[in-house]
Amino acid sequence: MDFIDQIKELAARIPKLRDNIKTEEATKNALVMPLINILGYNVFNPSEVVPEYTADFGTKKGEKVDYAIFKDGNPVILIECKNIDADLDRVHASQLFRYFSVTEAKIGILTNGIVYRFYTDLDSPNKMDEKSFLEINLMEIKEPLIQELKRFKKESFDIDDLAPIACDMKYTREIKQILSNETNSPSEDFVKFFAKQVHNGPFTQKVRENFTGITKNAFSQFINEKINERLKFAMSEDSSLIGIKETGKEEVNEGLVDEKNDSNDGIVTTEEEIEGYYIVKSIICKTIDPKRVFIRDKKSYCGILLDDNNRKPICRLHFNTSQKYLELFADKDRNAEKIPISELNEIYNYSEQLLITVNNYDGSL
Repeated sequence: MDFIDQIKELAARIPKLRDNIKTEEATKNALVMPLINILGYNVFNPSEVVPEYTADFGTKKGEKVDYAIFKDGNPVILIECKNIDADLDRVHASQLFRYFSVTEAKIGILTNGIVYRFYTDLDSPNKMDEKSFLEINLMEIKEPLIQELKRFKKESFDIDDLAPIACDMKYTREIKQILSNETNSPSEDFVKFFAKQVHNGPFTQKVRENFTGITKNAFSQFINEKINERLKFAMSEDSSLIGIKETGKEEVNEGLVDEKNDSNDGIVTTEEEIEGYYIVKSIICKTIDPKRVFIRDKKSYCGILLDDNNRKPICRLHFNTSQKYLELFADKDRNAEKIPISELNEIYNYSEQLLITVNNYDGSL
């Protein structure tokens, strides 16, 4: 099984196991140890993986970090685990910071079994950075990040090669976070930068207030336009996969009709429904092969299915009325929840629920 498939398989088990994981120890056994094993380290070999690793630090004696991964007799990776429900934003990795300075380890990992944050010493030698250079969320798998995770596999781990790559990843991640923050809530300096490019005159309080809204809207429109451009490109490249055929001036999608209504029975798959399908598909392809995502239109809704199986609805698009609804099935008992949306891009707000739904189906296979 490929590395990415092993990671997806572990991720698919999380929704089923989560309710039964009540302690930090259970988190380690159910989630952390399997990941260490996927990385190629034998968790039952104490020369490779040492649980409850102890290293004295100053006046603090006998403190333990949850796992130390060894290479050539020396610790190279330290792992501190928290309970599955722990918020890592509020957890201080104090033991990792202390151990980092007194061992030869160059990688520290803080995890709750779902989110894994990777640290090194880019800012100051032998002192672990306060900010991570890589973060992996098993409930929101992004394949480019999983490719980076492969660098930590036993057979490919090389700290000398990793250092410059970690530097690039850290600063790229921080810049992306800054852009996200500025897009959602533009700072005065950010607004001033753009206002000076297009506005002649002093940057007064009134101008600042006016351009704060303009800047935020401009970025939102810019991002939406880029998303739509990619969707349209994907639709033009991939339209044959869902059977769109041109008939005169109308488009008939033979793959989108109700299977019981070969005559089409008045069902029309709208452009919005197709665009919604591609948005969902772009989200789902983080964890599964996009070829497994199907669209099937009915009179009252447009269904998006896993494996073209009516018993595996990913979501339903209710776009035939003035108020649009997105119907989700992320509940563990597969109860439906209809959520009102005003525009298609709001589907991205429910990425986690869509991924949980797909993982629930795959986890039950």
